[in-house]
This record gives sequence, C-alpha cells and structure tokens, in this order.
Amino acid sequence: MDGVIYRGSEVIPGAAEFIRFLTEASIPYLFLTNNSAPTPLDILVKLRKFGVETTVDHIYTSGMATAEWIVRQRPTATAYVIGESGLLTALNEAGIAVTRDHPDYVIVGEGRTLNFEMLEIAHRAIDAGAGFLSTNADTWCPTDAGPRPGCGAIAALLESATGRQAYHVGKPNPFMFRAARKRLGLSTDEVLMVGDTMETDIRGATDLGFKNILVLTGSTQTATLDQYAFRPTIVVESIARLVPENGSNPEAILGLIDSLKNSMSAAS
Repeated sequence: MDGVIYRGSEVIPGAAEFIRFLTEASIPYLFLTNNSAPTPLDILVKLRKFGVETTVDHIYTSGMATAEWIVRQRPTATAYVIGESGLLTALNEAGIAVTRDHPDYVIVGEGRTLNFEMLEIAHRAIDAGAGFLSTNADTWCPTDAGPRPGCGAIAALLESATGRQAYHVGKPNPFMFRAARKRLGLSTDEVLMVGDTMETDIRGATDLGFKNILVLTGSTQTATLDQYAFRPTIVVESIARLVPENGSNPEAILGLIDSLKNSMSAAS
C-alpha cells in the first residue's frame, strides 16, 4: 500500500479515483500489506483521511495471513509475539493464545516495541523447539523521517543468534497471495496485482501466475528492472494511469482491466 496508494502521510494522486472505479464497476479487490502492526480498522481510518472510501473487508495484512497459516497448521497453537496490535488482534481473533510459557511458535512482526528482554524470551523459546515465524521478510520500512529497520531485520537477528531460519508468511510467500485470491472468490486468471516492489508484490504475483502491474511511485525504478529474472506484466508511472477516465491511459492497461472485468462478469 505504501508506494501504491500513499507515500508515508501523503496520498498518491489517482488512488482514491481508482478505488472508486473498482467499487462502481463491482470489481472485487483487496488491499494487501506486509505491515502487521496496524489493525484493518487502523488502516481504514488512514485510507479515509486520504479520501479513499472502502471497508475493513477489503483489507488483508500479513498479520492476518500469519494467523490463518497457523490455524491451518495447528489450530490450538500458542505463540510468543514480538509485534503490535494488528498482529496480536489477528491472532486473538483466530483463537491463538499469546504466552511466554513454552509457546508453540515465536512470531516476529512489524513494530517498535522491541527490547532486549523480548529477544531473550524469543531466543530461548526457539532454542527449546518453538516454531519460528515472521509476518514478512522486509528488512526496512519507509517512514516520513526516513527508513527504519523492519520485521525481517529483527528476524535476522534471531536467526543469527539461534541458527534457525524464520518462515516468512507475508508477501512474496504464495500462501498470502493464494489466501487473498480465495477471499476474493476468483480464479488465478481473474486476478490483477498492482504493486511497487519487485521482491514482494511482483515476484509473488508472478509465482502464482497473476497478471501484475508495477507502479513507479514506490521502491522500484525502471533502471533496476534488469536486476530481476522475472518481469512485471506492465509498468506504469503511477496508479493514476489505471483510472479509465484518464485519457492518457495506455491501451494495454485498459485492455487488461476490461479483460479482467469481463472475465469476472462471465464468472458471475
């Protein structure tokens, strides 16, 4: 979302109009974010401040994906958590108890609540046999003040200390993309992913066979595309180019959107 819909505390022009188009055209959609710190309601409030009208049903976070993954593995699992309210709420709603007493899993999420005592507890639990999860592998996060260490960096610290590798549930893990597709009730060829990051958004979409559009308002620029073995379906300057009312839309983009819309209509 950061880099596609907004940048820090500023909305990206065209974002609100694009979501309005999807709503009016009855095209199902989800906001996918690797940020497990906020709850869907927190994200909803932020989006509405930007003029983006939506509901919590359209928001799917890596925290929610992590809770869903655990339930499919061990429905009665317990967890020790380094993270914030979004992850904790998702686990609670999934019936996963949070404890430091012999947890089944240690879960690292996004946030700024970290202290050394928490690392010690997590280290000892992993050493005692707890499964080691993280909500996402992103090593840094953008903020208005500049970059800060992300969930992946915290997980890397524990990986170095314990000699165990974390399992990252969020993008580009196919699990999160597949779970999102199922929430939409669509088949693979009916899904179009719009993202700004090659390593997560575009790679995950490519691995699952989703058509995808890379926007250049976030962390990826055209000069770096040759560094990747995979390619986005289409590259555009920003999400504003996907709004049909904008006469400068490339024909290929309109064709993709129209194709997607038609396939959904046929499926319904």
